[in-house]
Amino acid sequence: MKGVLHLLLWWRQDVNTLVMTNIPFLQNVLSNHQFLYSTVDTQFIDENQDLFNLKRAQNRAQKLLHYLGHVMVNGPTTPIPVKAKPSSTDPVIPSVPMGEPPAGYREVLLKEGPEGFARAVRQHQGLLLMDTTFRDAHQSLLATRVRTHDLKKIAPYVAHNFSNLFSLENWGGATFDVAMRFLYECPWRRLQELRALIPNVPFQMLLRGANAVGYTNYPDNAVFKFCEVAKENGMDIFRVFDSLNYLPNMLLGMEAAGSAGGVVEAAISYTGDVSDPMRQKYSLDYYIQLAEELVKAGTHILSIKDMAGLLKPEPSRLLITALRDRFPDMPIHVHTHDTAGAGVAAMLACAEAGADIVDVAVDSMAGMTSQPSMGALVACTKGTKHDTGISLEKVFDYSEYWEVARGLYAPFDCTATMKSGNADVYENEIPGGQYTNLHFQAHSMGLGNKFKEVKKAYVEANKLLGDLIKVTPSSKIVGDLAQFMVQNSLSRVDVEERADELSFPLSVVEFLQGHIGIPHGGFPEPFRSKVLKSLPRVEGRPGASLPAMDFKKLEADLRMAHGSEITPEDVMSAAMYPKVFNEFKEFRRNFGPVDRLNTRLFLDGPKIAEEFEVELERGKTLHIKALALGDLNKAGQREVFFELNGQLRSVLVKDTVAMKEMHFHPKALKDVRGQVGAPMPGKVVEVKVKQGQKVEKGQPLCVLSAMKMETVVNSPLSGTVAKVHVKADSSLEGDDLILEITE
Repeated sequence: MKGVLHLLLWWRQDVNTLVMTNIPFLQNVLSNHQFLYSTVDTQFIDENQDLFNLKRAQNRAQKLLHYLGHVMVNGPTTPIPVKAKPSSTDPVIPSVPMGEPPAGYREVLLKEGPEGFARAVRQHQGLLLMDTTFRDAHQSLLATRVRTHDLKKIAPYVAHNFSNLFSLENWGGATFDVAMRFLYECPWRRLQELRALIPNVPFQMLLRGANAVGYTNYPDNAVFKFCEVAKENGMDIFRVFDSLNYLPNMLLGMEAAGSAGGVVEAAISYTGDVSDPMRQKYSLDYYIQLAEELVKAGTHILSIKDMAGLLKPEPSRLLITALRDRFPDMPIHVHTHDTAGAGVAAMLACAEAGADIVDVAVDSMAGMTSQPSMGALVACTKGTKHDTGISLEKVFDYSEYWEVARGLYAPFDCTATMKSGNADVYENEIPGGQYTNLHFQAHSMGLGNKFKEVKKAYVEANKLLGDLIKVTPSSKIVGDLAQFMVQNSLSRVDVEERADELSFPLSVVEFLQGHIGIPHGGFPEPFRSKVLKSLPRVEGRPGASLPAMDFKKLEADLRMAHGSEITPEDVMSAAMYPKVFNEFKEFRRNFGPVDRLNTRLFLDGPKIAEEFEVELERGKTLHIKALALGDLNKAGQREVFFELNGQLRSVLVKDTVAMKEMHFHPKALKDVRGQVGAPMPGKVVEVKVKQGQKVEKGQPLCVLSAMKMETVVNSPLSGTVAKVHVKADSSLEGDDLILEITE
């Protein structure tokens, strides 16, 4: 069979070359105005030399075949936390009526502006809902892996049947990063396409204050520019928070969102328990005073962001009653997670106490570390003064779509390792959006069977760092330290005693330097001084000391690296995540528009003899059939055969698994002082020393990364680097030998 395929491919090669080289020229002719609308003669080509300005062929079809072949040979390109296959069942899209969707709250916003919108929300009779299904729900349950492909399918149904939602949360948070890093799609295109499909419901995003959508501080002008471009692309409401409730960072984010013309929803991150007199660091007075500052700064809406689901009914009543009494005209919006199972009760208590809006997710994407159930809130308030006005029947259809669609993401579903919610969240305070990611991260580092220990270490790590507000990026810092402690069998006492010699995760070091702001109550001492030693410290708001970003230079650099088709949105993506953006562009250059593939093909590739279609754009559809998978050749490659639009094609794919089996990396011997091993599985980001270089004890040797957690490996002794066994991008297992040092 494969021999016949080879013969046919060879016979067609010359014909294909001739045809392909003429296509760009013919496209120019067929789009020429004179050719289309006037008479032409034999001088036409001579007089229109621009016909020879041939656009480089995108070759999207061949690139997609290369991607599909790669997945067939090597498995998914995105990291898979658990061994599960995407479901073979496709979700059924509920019927949508013809015509435009009914008017919603976005019409009020466009007519009245942010202030008028806020007044309308406050005057509304009944409880308003924000649907998190398009963002935080799948961030919490499915590791943020839901693709635009599946969001677009259900978007028209949402527009036609949920026009009375307060908003649809569909952007920001981890989605921006994950879209490029793991899904290989443009986050801005997601926003643009959803806006076209849902014109009537306000869109809401999560903005990490001065961190924008990143994990670090950016120059002020970058945050302002980001909000401006987001608003231009269809964003309406900016929920602005800071991971430490650090007011200067919050005010910067609020000003940026407001100056862009967006609705500013200032969010206070909630932790602790305002009903517990023994927990006074984050007391009721603390939250009221912070709210005073945010209202004074001009927020349109005041939000409580209960990222770990710690609000029980009684503290909910206490907090919301106090806020409503103090700010009678201010719309109050409450966000929570249902990790312990008390989310619906807490949100009903908030509504009774005077909240205007609460967050929910559609039933099949609700519960556990996600938000409370939309159907439950709709049913519980029906016929009361808090009636949401949403049809329960429509919720059922919406939920049915997501119940089946969720099966496509089985490799990322938290239910693979979590079978229920857990009230231990009241002790460990792990945010819902982090809980599943932390679990998968633990699995990737070989700690899957020690997740209970990781959760306990999370509590101890939080105490080491001074009892923090825990939400991205501060929650990541606590999580990194917790996994570091479990990986290296360290207790809280061990960490405190050995703080001056341990190779802490980079995120922990940078936090202690002040890179994300100043925590309430200050930094923990003497722990901070022991870790930092002579490292520099940031005083005040980190972004204030950063030089303005030069967007013109950045755009010029991007055009030099990636060609002329760089958009303002691309510039902002590169500003937020320079390395991730470059890798994303390189991936798309090699593998094409993989976002056009359905989710099963994207994750698992086709089966042999499977036929399928890929719509590249309206009117251009590829008909593909997977034919055969070749044997491993001497170069470590396999040839994969396809039929594309009736023509035979093949691609050569390097078998990375086979190549890895041919290479054995040495392990560090623990009883040899100078052998430095990897403290965790991961990829080498940077090697900071070279062979023959003299190093001091504690000097950084290299940086490792695993699932967005970076760790600096420091020298355990002073001496000379005898041999380096790794290079940038090397993949390592735990205890793999990094380098050898002689004393």
